[in-house]
Amino acid sequence: MNDIVGIVFDLQRGALHDGPGVRTVVFLKGCPLRCAWCHNPESQAFAPETGRSGKTYGWATTVEEVMAVVRRDARYYAESGGGLTVSGGEPTAQYMFCAALLAAAKAENIHTCLDTCGALDWPRLDALRPDVDVFLYDYKATDPARHRALTGIEPDLPFANLARLLEAGASVRLRCPLVPGMNDDAEHLGAIAELGRRWPKLAIELMPYHEAGEAKYGDLGRPRPELSTHVPGPAEIAAWLDSLHGAGAPQAALG
Repeated sequence: MNDIVGIVFDLQRGALHDGPGVRTVVFLKGCPLRCAWCHNPESQAFAPETGRSGKTYGWATTVEEVMAVVRRDARYYAESGGGLTVSGGEPTAQYMFCAALLAAAKAENIHTCLDTCGALDWPRLDALRPDVDVFLYDYKATDPARHRALTGIEPDLPFANLARLLEAGASVRLRCPLVPGMNDDAEHLGAIAELGRRWPKLAIELMPYHEAGEAKYGDLGRPRPELSTHVPGPAEIAAWLDSLHGAGAPQAALG
């Protein structure tokens, strides 16, 4: 299993915002979604790409080669409760590599997180569950038409898989990207709060929109999506949190 080849576009050591503790985050290329606010456009295609700048986005590697990097920070994982996070793109789009990497980490008692939108059939997601300590689960829009318009896919499968994970007792952090004027409406915030009320152990993380990845579109020769929005300020973010807390989701916090 450790010789399975995958395509990685980034590997970050010492990460602090992608699960508990100090983590190594492995970003796999390929994604079935086309989120309007995507800040990692280099994650969308499966194959490695070369930008106009000459920068290479993505390289082929094996599970063992990735694990050799992950092991370097084992002491920090032990001290902080950290570990490995597999992210993307959508990491389950490279299913065999994702599964083998998670299994390799668990075999060495390394804590694991899977950052996923849940857009895969339930049997395959369920098969990953024994090797995932925490699911970082995207929740992008509540209204089906808006979800389709903003992400390019129907929400039925991600929503159903979220419910299945919670019913199975999985540890889930609900990650909610919020983009002003696009998905920060009362209906969506209310649906997030309802999930928090129904599942008191569900952690809720708000991920405010930012523009950090804009330059990558030009380097890749792709048009940047036109968004009628802005980067939210502290008062706007505080209002989102107040809304969730007031609606019965006191565990909601910034991611």
